[in-house]
Amino acid sequence: MSRLVLVHGAMCNASIWPKSFLAGLKAQGHTVEVFDLPGQGADQTPKESVTLQTYADRTVAQLKSRDEPAVLIGHSMGGVVITQAADDFVAQGGELNQVIYLTAFLPRNGQSLLALAGSPEGEGDSVQANLVVEGEPPMGTLPFAATPTAIFNTTRPEQLAKVKSTSMESQPLAPFADPVSITDDRDITRRYIFALEDRAIPLALQRKMASATAVVETAKMATDHMPMYSNPEALITVIDRFCRD
Repeated sequence: MSRLVLVHGAMCNASIWPKSFLAGLKAQGHTVEVFDLPGQGADQTPKESVTLQTYADRTVAQLKSRDEPAVLIGHSMGGVVITQAADDFVAQGGELNQVIYLTAFLPRNGQSLLALAGSPEGEGDSVQANLVVEGEPPMGTLPFAATPTAIFNTTRPEQLAKVKSTSMESQPLAPFADPVSITDDRDITRRYIFALEDRAIPLALQRKMASATAVVETAKMATDHMPMYSNPEALITVIDRFCRD
């Protein structure tokens, strides 16, 4: 089946992907690759040196680590990362199977995460409402105590109990402000998964982004921002279907 490369979102690391969810994807016959973005998790890159391009370069390196064209999946902030990485990779002659946005930011050329989140459609998002910013250069943290209502609002208690506090950590804010530098509507197959109860990226913003860029197919899930916890079985089904289409 497909080679899946998963890119995690903001203020966390690769351990945010539940092992049972990854096992479920593998049970469908897919290979699965996850990694820490620079400065996160076990990656030793100094956080203060990280930019959006640093994230994109690490993702391109992952794509190049095997010859098989990948299905590149980005969650949340990971959508900005995969947008830049996919464009860079294809511009360098690389081949992608497709790119899947999992309730993720999908910018046009020149747009940043902060610009999208600050648009009228992004008003009231729970991440900015709970974000703690400290230090110089500024680092952002989403307090673990705020996550049940901010991003896990439809996740069952028994699933929420599986979330490790170590999977969430501080992150430099510089990549949030960095705009992507891409060729709009490059020949890349894109699909989008909407999370209907998402409080981090409001549905109106998800729809705006998915309509502004060529997306060949979408799916809707009645979940919060973290469908890999709130409904992993359904998410596996959607990703598997996208891979077979």
